[in-house]
Parts: sequence; C-alpha cells; structure tokens
Amino acid sequence: MTQAPEAAVRKQGGEPRQLLPLVRHLSSWLTPRLVLLPVSANHVTAASLLLGLGCAWSIFQGSAAWTVAGAVLLIASTVLDNCDGEVARLKDQCTTFGMHFDTFADWIVHSGFFVSLGFAVARAADQDMWLWLGLIAAVGSTINYAIWLVYASREKAREGERDDVENAAGPGAHPRDATGWVVFAFRELTRADFCFIVLALALFDVVWVLLPAAAVGAQVYWLTRFRRGAGEYRV
Repeated sequence: MTQAPEAAVRKQGGEPRQLLPLVRHLSSWLTPRLVLLPVSANHVTAASLLLGLGCAWSIFQGSAAWTVAGAVLLIASTVLDNCDGEVARLKDQCTTFGMHFDTFADWIVHSGFFVSLGFAVARAADQDMWLWLGLIAAVGSTINYAIWLVYASREKAREGERDDVENAAGPGAHPRDATGWVVFAFRELTRADFCFIVLALALFDVVWVLLPAAAVGAQVYWLTRFRRGAGEYRV
C-alpha cells in the first residue's frame, strides 16, 4: 500500500516533531501539499531561489519595514529549500543536477543576503566598514560552497555514475561526542533556523549585528567543514 504524503514525510524526515530545527515544522506541513501538485523538486528549488533574491532586494532597500519583509521572504525561501529535498525523495527525483542546483541556490541566497545587508547598513551609517563586513561574510559563504564542490566531486568519483547518495539519503546521523554536537549545532541547527534569527532581529531593527558576527562566523563555518565527520551531520 502506498504511504500517504504526510506519513512518508515523517518516515523520511526522521523526527519532524522535535523542537529544532524550527523550519522542519513548516516544511513537514508544506511538503505533502507540494507533492500533490504538478511540480518537480527543481521547481521548488527555483522558487526558493527567487524568494531568496526577493529577500536580498528587500534588505537592500534599507528601511525597517523592508527589512522585516525581507526576513519573511527568507523564511519562505528556507522552508522551500527544505521542501525540495523532501519532494525529490518522495517523487523519486533525486539527481546530481538537483543536488548541485539546490546548493548553488543556497550559496546565492546567503551571499546575496549578506552583501545586501552590508550595502544597506553602510548607506544608513555612511560607513564603508559595514559593506566590507557583508562582503567578507559573502566570501566565507563562497569558500564554503567551493569546498563543498570539491568534496562532491570526490564523492562522485568514488561512486562512479550513481546519483548523489547524500541527496537521496536525507538527514544524516547525529554526532556522538560533545565536540561533534557543538559543530552540529553551529553548522546545521543555526544554519537551518537562521531565517528566524533574522526575523527576530528585524522586528527590533537590529539586523546589523549579524554583519560582524557573520564576517567571523562564515569563516569558522567553512573551517569546521574539515572536522572529520562534519559533512555527515545533517538535519
């Protein structure tokens, strides 16, 4: 008997009712509805990318209202970013192209967010320092993306012509030691729910605090990629 979409999402998503990441609560509700529509996983990724670009444009406007609107668009983009993999697994559409498209979209959205935020804050404060912080954060995101491409290429070489195992497998294993949990929380949980952090800061009009934090954190993020097993931690 074929599983209902909701049951299939629960099964392939591990523990969708756990508290964190918060975004999983939204994606686990939305995915069964997307599965019923005549859309592919790549369509969902494209929609996520467009919403992410809309977020960057809104943030660039600089006003408090536009920043809140951008945060809402970022939440929508992040939810769809989670849904595309779930849709791919449920519709048996896991492909190497889809994996690369999804990761490319993530890179563009996050880099665009920090660059736009840097421009907006620099314009408001009339200080170029903020723009440089945004650019440094975007460079860190770019380095992380480049490292991922290298790892994906090596994995592809080991697997031959098979489609990506990570994309098909869904969420990965949780860490087993304290250091691993710190890396997991920093690399996965914080990243997954970053959009909610942005919204909370936007409501108080203090999103600028993300720029110095991200300028440093983005570099730490890609450095943790070299910790053994870090790439296996996925939410």
